[in-house]
Amino acid sequence: MVFRMFILFIGFGLAVSGGVSLIIYLNLLTTGMTILEYLLFVSTRVECYLFLVGILIITLTIYLPRRKNNNYL
Repeated sequence: MVFRMFILFIGFGLAVSGGVSLIIYLNLLTTGMTILEYLLFVSTRVECYLFLVGILIITLTIYLPRRKNNNYL
């Protein structure tokens, strides 16, 4: 249980740092970039992939079934 919470917090941290990068790069739209150019630019940045990795880790830790341990009987 503690290990799953630790992994959940790691995923949350990655999602937050990737999301902040995406929000910061939104400033490029004010310089005249179109939405398509923005999406193409963001898809080349490694730090923006952290958002997707973080969301994937969060989803896996929440929805993967727990292993049943019967050692406590």
